[in-house]
Amino acid sequence: MSQSPVNYHRDGEVATITMDDGKRNALSPQMFKALNEAIDRAERDDAMIVLTGRVDAFSAGFDLKVMRSGGPAAVGMLNAGFAMTARLLSFPRPVIAASSGHAMAMGLFLLLCADYRIGAAGDYKYVANEVAIGLPMPRVAVEVMRLRLPPAHFQRAATLSTMYTPEEAVAAGMLDELVSPDKLLERAYERAAQFGELDRHAHRVTKLRIREDALKTIRRSIPLDLGDAVVTGVRRFIAAKKTGSA
Repeated sequence: MSQSPVNYHRDGEVATITMDDGKRNALSPQMFKALNEAIDRAERDDAMIVLTGRVDAFSAGFDLKVMRSGGPAAVGMLNAGFAMTARLLSFPRPVIAASSGHAMAMGLFLLLCADYRIGAAGDYKYVANEVAIGLPMPRVAVEVMRLRLPPAHFQRAATLSTMYTPEEAVAAGMLDELVSPDKLLERAYERAAQFGELDRHAHRVTKLRIREDALKTIRRSIPLDLGDAVVTGVRRFIAAKKTGSA
């Protein structure tokens, strides 16, 4: 049996969920399965979540090998990623993202879904690069960015694929604060202790009230985005056939 790309560790009220595939933390079907299982455990444990990655990589986004293969595996992976945004945004306890490195595309969108986001200082990139690689931004991703970013940076990040350093990501609202890499988890646990003092019912209800419209839009957009992905895949297959490259 292969090793899980996700580690779960609970200490009191805090569940640390660590993504580590040994590389760039590609969001593959296996990664999403393991993430959902870990979030299930956190929910059963009634725990807050600290979501983090391996050294130098929070997540580089969807697994491109699966994406290029197309078919049910690719569609299932996209569905899992889009659904994960709604799950994190509506999680009943505080969710803290401890970004240990690069956060790109779907990796950035997961980061934005956390209630509080701490970044490690370093030569890291924060970018939604869909437009730069020729893909219209998925509706789900648009809604996540609209919810979490101020208007000017929402426009720049989504339409221009602007790349941000960690310092710029703080200014853009992608991160709430920046710390040295060796202090990343320590700071996340300090924030968790602070947020643990909040009234649980008030936190959950307020979170859902604030995000109600966005969550409705995200859930309504998932089948539309999946339909777009299928059409795009068919068009690329036909184009490849015409050029003799498939």
